[in-house]
Amino acid sequence: MGIFMAATDLDSNLDSNLDANLNIITLDIDAAVDELDSLADYVRWGVSRFREAELYFGHGTDNALDEVFYLVRYALHLPHDIPQYMIEARLTREERKAVVSLLQRRIETRQPAPYLTHEAWFAGLPFYVDERVLIPRSPIAELIEAGFAPWVDASKVTRILDLCTGGGCIAIASALAFPFAQIDATDLSADALAVAEKNVERHQVGDHLTLYQGDLFAGVEGQRYDIIVSNPPYVDAEDMAALQQEYHHEPELALASGQDGLDITRRILQQAGDYLTSEGILIVEVGNSAPALVEAYPQLPFTWLEFERGGTHVFLLTAEQLSTVNS
Repeated sequence: MGIFMAATDLDSNLDSNLDANLNIITLDIDAAVDELDSLADYVRWGVSRFREAELYFGHGTDNALDEVFYLVRYALHLPHDIPQYMIEARLTREERKAVVSLLQRRIETRQPAPYLTHEAWFAGLPFYVDERVLIPRSPIAELIEAGFAPWVDASKVTRILDLCTGGGCIAIASALAFPFAQIDATDLSADALAVAEKNVERHQVGDHLTLYQGDLFAGVEGQRYDIIVSNPPYVDAEDMAALQQEYHHEPELALASGQDGLDITRRILQQAGDYLTSEGILIVEVGNSAPALVEAYPQLPFTWLEFERGGTHVFLLTAEQLSTVNS
């Protein structure tokens, strides 16, 4: 959930500019279908249109070219790793219409691309997503792929808890990485858990992954875990007011966390020690609220994790370190 460029104060200007851009783009649609031929043509055309419309990219891509290429491939039912010679392949008229229609939807609705395709990737795995859940983009994926090394001995991990699971990406990726461990996942939103259930079925991990509807630790009282992991809501009030239009399609419940972004994280810190084994660890992503967290808990020796593929503001605390949280 790394973000944010201020937009709120410019809403009226953006809307008027968008209307003007959409008029131009609408006039270009028929010409695009009639005059462009190859996959490369439509990628180039789409990049120009996306930049013209001043779209924001932060849900799986960070630029117009990558996002257009992804959407064009999706519209044409092509795999991720298409050979170079196919880039210049000519499209049928129906294929051209499908490509242009999907790119136009991205411009008109400002929906992030994964909501248009109902697919997002996390830890190298595909997941179903819609506007009931946050689009996964946490660097915690890299930790799961590494079996949470070097912080735990994977062979000794028997129970993992994912708080605020949303569409279930962290829990499911953990279930696949730890096939002999019991994975529990909680979320307050019944809508989000319906999406998570769909993903559990897709990845066939229901034999050792259990979903619970409830507020944080509700439903798992009395349990102890080797790993508690969470990508909770952590956007503060200032950043919520400055979110780009694309982020407003995501559920506010999964983003906002009070004035300083720490409402949920505080509760996790206060309760997590009661649910960890003696050698257990807590891993939480807090995004831009990290400075406020350090200021609020000067007594806690946060370990801030580093990631090869980028991403910051994920902390780790041991069960022993959490014992000082209320001191």
